[in-house]
Amino acid sequence: MDDADESRSLLGSENGGQSEEKSAEDMYFEKVSNRKLYLATFSAVLGPLSFGFVLGYSSPAIPDLCKIANPRLQLDAEQASWFGSVVTLGAALGGVIGGWIVEKIGRKLSLMFCSLPFIFGFAIIIAAQNVWMLYVGRILTGIASGVTSLVVPLYISEISHARVRGTIGTCVQLMVVSGIMGAYAAGLALDWRWLAVTCSVPPTLMLVLMCFMPETPRFLLSRGKRQEAEVALRFLRGPHAAVEWECDQIDGASLEKGHTLKMSDLWDPGVYRPLAVGVLMMLYQQFTGINAIMFYAETIFEDANFKSSDVATVIVAVVQVVFTAVAAMVMDRAGRKFLLILSGIAMSVSTGVFGVYFKLTSPIPNNSSDPKFLVLAQDLELHDQHELAWIALASMGLFIAGFALGWGPTPWLVMSEIFPVQVRGLASAICVLMNWTAAFIVTKTFQDLMDLLGSAGIFWLFSGLCALNVLFTIFCVPETKGKTLEEIQAHFKGTD
Repeated sequence: MDDADESRSLLGSENGGQSEEKSAEDMYFEKVSNRKLYLATFSAVLGPLSFGFVLGYSSPAIPDLCKIANPRLQLDAEQASWFGSVVTLGAALGGVIGGWIVEKIGRKLSLMFCSLPFIFGFAIIIAAQNVWMLYVGRILTGIASGVTSLVVPLYISEISHARVRGTIGTCVQLMVVSGIMGAYAAGLALDWRWLAVTCSVPPTLMLVLMCFMPETPRFLLSRGKRQEAEVALRFLRGPHAAVEWECDQIDGASLEKGHTLKMSDLWDPGVYRPLAVGVLMMLYQQFTGINAIMFYAETIFEDANFKSSDVATVIVAVVQVVFTAVAAMVMDRAGRKFLLILSGIAMSVSTGVFGVYFKLTSPIPNNSSDPKFLVLAQDLELHDQHELAWIALASMGLFIAGFALGWGPTPWLVMSEIFPVQVRGLASAICVLMNWTAAFIVTKTFQDLMDLLGSAGIFWLFSGLCALNVLFTIFCVPETKGKTLEEIQAHFKGTD
């Protein structure tokens, strides 16, 4: 009897019942060590950290570039707008590219590949001699961000096991908001060039560390590389785990070696049902109004007598990091659905109160030409804004905390869990593309909607959309806590 047969015999026979399977699972995980799994996860999440630095870079860099002495680099208002927003166009392109390369060259090489445009993009910004070099650098870092937002969740979900997948999967969003906070904080002390140098450190470190990390076992098994998959699992689970048993669970449950995606696959409920859930989660994430809240953040802090808007943005980022960390700690205990529902309720309430705040502090309409009346109305308006500023601050804090707790990290985690391996790259690319497209639409139409509905009206609209998020979660989003990727796919197929 060879080692593989002995391990299978030890962990449970094929004819064993459900209790024997559970016992086999418990026996297996007693021997599992997660130390190197955490190391591989850390290496991968340096990508989202880099992504966060890209998103946060423009906030402290734009003021420097707008007042720089060099006329070839100085940004006017229109150029500053493009410098900040061109990243989203690159990220949308990166999502499409990522969906292709993740299937062609694998998860590990895709991560190593996406570190290069991060590094080259920041290098071009550092060496920039004109505005167009700044744009090119931002586009390259945007492409890298799009690839990262697709590949890293897939890599982490495929190297982890059901008992820790939620916790370490949430680290993706935690590192994004940590990167944003890091860029804001570093921007308090560094100019735009040295800030770009700082931002280039995480992707460089990721490129080096990923050289020593394994490819995901599921990808290797889907390519028929059983021996290499066992080697990867042995690295990730430790030397004492009977990895042949886990290979059997993965290999026998869902993988179709040599399967080529066909149009007929799109009619498979195991494909179109998770794809619908993934796309809708990405749309609902953007329709929460997160960009609108961040748009108003500086004004709200000014109303509350926060004179340093750059310090205020750091405070906002700290709140995001703290509550994303809370989500990471409780994700595998509370479950995905509970956190999504709690998050949706918190955001619905906070945006509803935001609408009340703007309604109460809106200019007082009058039909009088009496100067005394106009002065009195202005005094009342300023008094109301000062007295009610705490409502705006509390609402913003509740909204950011709610978003970070559920609808910030969870859609990316669920996206990495629900797709069959043969369509995982394409389906994830569609989800990433929809997320960035929705972000662009919300940002682009925000001012028009505010002109049409007013400040109060648009926040009440967001409140209603957040309430719809809750209903969508209750009726459409499956709970994936504690389930293997194969069990999740069986749920969508209706074979569980």
